[in-house]
Amino acid sequence: MSHEPARLEDLVVTRRELLCRSGTGFGALALGTMLAETGGLGRPARAADQAKAVQIAATSANPLLPKGPPLKARAKRVVHLFMNGGPSHVDTFDPKPMLAKHHGKPVPSNLPTERKTGAAFQSPYKFRKYGQSGVEVSEIFEKTGAMIDDICVIRSMHADVPNHEPSLMLMNCGESRQARPSLGSWVLYGLGTENQNLPGFLVMCPDGFPIAESQNWQSAFLPGIYQGTHLDSKQTDVEKLIAHIRNHGVDQGHQRAQLDLLAELNQVHLDDRKHEADLEARIQSFELAYRMQSEAAEAFDVSQEPAYIRALYGPGVHARQLLATRRLLERGVRFVQLWHGAGQPWDHHDDIETGHRELGRQCDQAIAGFLFDLKQRGMLDDTLVVWGGEFGRTPTVELPTPGANAGKMNGRDHNHYGFTTWMAGGGVKGGYVHGATDELGFQAVEKKVHVHDLHATILHLLGFDHEKFTFHYAGRDFRLTDVHGNIVHDVVA
Repeated sequence: MSHEPARLEDLVVTRRELLCRSGTGFGALALGTMLAETGGLGRPARAADQAKAVQIAATSANPLLPKGPPLKARAKRVVHLFMNGGPSHVDTFDPKPMLAKHHGKPVPSNLPTERKTGAAFQSPYKFRKYGQSGVEVSEIFEKTGAMIDDICVIRSMHADVPNHEPSLMLMNCGESRQARPSLGSWVLYGLGTENQNLPGFLVMCPDGFPIAESQNWQSAFLPGIYQGTHLDSKQTDVEKLIAHIRNHGVDQGHQRAQLDLLAELNQVHLDDRKHEADLEARIQSFELAYRMQSEAAEAFDVSQEPAYIRALYGPGVHARQLLATRRLLERGVRFVQLWHGAGQPWDHHDDIETGHRELGRQCDQAIAGFLFDLKQRGMLDDTLVVWGGEFGRTPTVELPTPGANAGKMNGRDHNHYGFTTWMAGGGVKGGYVHGATDELGFQAVEKKVHVHDLHATILHLLGFDHEKFTFHYAGRDFRLTDVHGNIVHDVVA
């Protein structure tokens, strides 16, 4: 593996290469249609089929083939646990005992919030120390707290604005206003993927889409093949989870014969057009659709796991999607993003005690089981797990607003001045707390970490210099961190 810094000329693509990659992306977007046409049940591919796939990969320009990073890497895959809506840091991983002292009293602050807020609002949850490190964690994440010695808690995150859409874009794409490639797309562009039979960048969100929908996992000006593939992980039937994964009218032998004939016709078409790269990529995408059928259904079938493993993750959709994620990682998928649910479930402008407690109940055991499972299999060392939302919440109570929070005074407004994200595995320090917010938790004041700094650090752990990892588009070299970002070396083990 080369550890030389990336050179600009290595990252610039020719027009032909761009067409190839874009063509593959268009093919991926039409994957459902292709699966419908090619059909097939999820059975292991024949040796001849596997050999054919290898030959195609070897003779075609395949932008998804695995690549080594230019620098020494600590992680080779990423799992992003996205608590969309904005979890309250002062109710989860950033205890503030001074809130209890000042509860109900005015808070001296000149920090403007999205909506009007009032007095200090103490956390309704108890915190206690966990592990040998003694890091304090809220009771709503007590099972995750048991894994705190493997977790690096960043309590000094900050973003730009207190609004969902721009903050989601900033956290996912490094830019809050204009269309930019998502973090997962950048990772896939830089590293490729180890399994050519599954999408390299998978996104799971139960029961629909988050706010801003597919913009969160867009490839933007990167070739379309790097865009995330969304699945509704609420579905338990694989045919609803992955459209057209099975064809009930054509068996695998006939399907293979159809594809072989189609490949011959396409090859004639390709020869007449002097091997146009976009057509060649389209042919390859048909083969990917066929190969997916032999592996995708099996990868998502968590019933194949032993009962004690399923019990480790617990019940519910979050347990199921995290267990499926572990299976996907084992099969070489590069980047998996898991959303808590459709819309913005953590956005508790009122009833934060009831709401946060319920959401914690839904995912706490699953997250803890996932971390433990990765660790016992030796996978946590090179898997980077990131937890957090687009921002945090105020330590003050939100004042009643007609039509906004049902006239109640028991919730918190958005807070981009200071919030918490944590990382585990992938070369970060376990049992370590980085930075701090002020004594009430309103803003980051110590060892501040901007979202750009978080992205720079993630890329560093994956073996990339965020300043040199670029893509040439519209006359300039773009990068995930734009012209910002510093690596947070203190969190690296």
